[in-house]
Amino acid sequence: MTSTDRWLARLLPLLQWWPMVNRRSLRADLLAGLTGTIILVPQAVAYASIAGLPPAYGLYTAIVPVIVASLFGSSLHLVSGPTAALSIVIFATLSPLAEPGSAVYIQLALSLTFMTGLLMLAMGLARLGVLVNFISHSVVIGFTAGAAVLIATSQLKNFFGVTAPATSSFIETLSLFAQRLPDTNFHVLSVGVVTLLTAVGTRAWLPRVPHMIVAMLVGSLYALALTTVFGPAAHIAMVSAIPRSLPPLSMPIPSGETLRQLAPIALALAMLSLTEAVAIARAIALKSGQRIDSSQEFIGQGLANVVGSFASSYVSSGSFTRSGVNYTAGAKTPLAPVFSALFLVLTLVALAPLVRYLPIASMAAILLVVAYSLVDVHHIRGILRTSRAEAAVLGATFLATLFLHLEFAIYVGVLLSLMVFLERTARPDIRDAVPAPGEHSYHFVPQTTEPDCCQLKMVFIDGPIYFGAVDHVQRRLRDIDALHPGHKHLLVLAPGVNFIDSSGAELLGQEARRRRQIGGGLYFHRLHASAVDVLERAGHLDDIGRENLHAIGTNVIDAIYPRLDTEVCRHCPARIFSQCQRTLPNGEPRGPAVDPRCSSG
Repeated sequence: MTSTDRWLARLLPLLQWWPMVNRRSLRADLLAGLTGTIILVPQAVAYASIAGLPPAYGLYTAIVPVIVASLFGSSLHLVSGPTAALSIVIFATLSPLAEPGSAVYIQLALSLTFMTGLLMLAMGLARLGVLVNFISHSVVIGFTAGAAVLIATSQLKNFFGVTAPATSSFIETLSLFAQRLPDTNFHVLSVGVVTLLTAVGTRAWLPRVPHMIVAMLVGSLYALALTTVFGPAAHIAMVSAIPRSLPPLSMPIPSGETLRQLAPIALALAMLSLTEAVAIARAIALKSGQRIDSSQEFIGQGLANVVGSFASSYVSSGSFTRSGVNYTAGAKTPLAPVFSALFLVLTLVALAPLVRYLPIASMAAILLVVAYSLVDVHHIRGILRTSRAEAAVLGATFLATLFLHLEFAIYVGVLLSLMVFLERTARPDIRDAVPAPGEHSYHFVPQTTEPDCCQLKMVFIDGPIYFGAVDHVQRRLRDIDALHPGHKHLLVLAPGVNFIDSSGAELLGQEARRRRQIGGGLYFHRLHASAVDVLERAGHLDDIGRENLHAIGTNVIDAIYPRLDTEVCRHCPARIFSQCQRTLPNGEPRGPAVDPRCSSG
């Protein structure tokens, strides 16, 4: 791909996935978009209320930002819009500045959206998406599983038809639900069960049929039948009526004073929104096998919020629930969220009265199906089997998602991943090595039961030699002397040394000088050119000696062997090099070994 092609792909990401669009994908995207709209309406209204905004603003946020983020992001399945975490943060930070729901409060929310979007866009254009690479696979899996449990927990009261106040605490939500469980409305519960069984059965036996839409239709007809038979006594709650209007234009440009007030809030929201969006995109990508461009997601989310702020939208990001619904419903391209937004426009304009026939219990059942699909049992088992450290990261992220605010759960996971990463890189693997069988002197393999050379120790170092690893590497190099003082020469097999910093360069320079003082030397085989450049710029290449750096394919033992002590070699029984079989280091013909005073390792 040329630089022009990369620039166009970044400017118009749809050029990459547009060739995937065909009749089959359009049908799948239309069905997924319709399913997403059904789930979206009550969520959007609820999230706007949480944010302290009129309910209509939740619906507005689910139109323009969704379209822009889908067309300019990199994920095929990420669905943006209002989210619970962002709504909570907005209310907590803006309510001290103005009365929630007032004109001033709404203007502050729109200005905050504009500023947050600009920050996101700037970070994307600066290609800072690499920062989210520290969100490891285990963090994403744990975060996804935790979010799935939260989604399911939040829907229990709607599924069982009990009344319980909304709360962001997992334990409190479960406790309140348990207290109200004796008040279960069995009419509502039956609606949820019928919807759930229909969804599960349709997906199992009719996989090509949109099971979520079928389940919602069956649940709605069943609820209508119950209401007809039992009347108001059934107490089956439906979605509230929604306003019939399109998003009005708005002017979010903040004044100087507003800019000063909102700047810290905007930065926090930008980081939270981007972390959520990319984590969700990567979680869905693990299932779909897609590669995510984090910087492009930054750009997409930034544009979505900037443009959306002019269409009466508040801060938006990726949604776990709606993205999960979108993927589970069979979406193929980002046109699915676009269709969802267009269906919402149609709903606002023409179908608003029909929405009130959707039972909340049926939507709760659908969300339970989505939550179950988000738990990646296969990868969780794999992580638990392969790595205790990664399992700990997964478990900690999962628990943090349940017991801390959602945004902090990601930070906990990232922090733990960084700690695991630093622990691993601070202890590069150092393995004993011997020449590979044969006549060549430039192939080496890990040592198993083979004897050591009496004077030359060979080791693989796999990992960076930087300030965090200096202590570990230094101790291992000194251990070589302690175990066998005769190993005055050291050959480092360095194809795995991908990075050296100034501290590492200083360590290697000191080691080279120390070994030269005791009559030996430090040698490198296949050291990367970038590492050699660091040694030279740090002034330590002269300590090692450029002649002691050997490239791939060179007979490194041929170069080192003449430097060994002839008298030690004369009596050494090991003879592990092909050179040992023929001559001594000074060129004399080799005689039989008669003095086993040199350890054979």
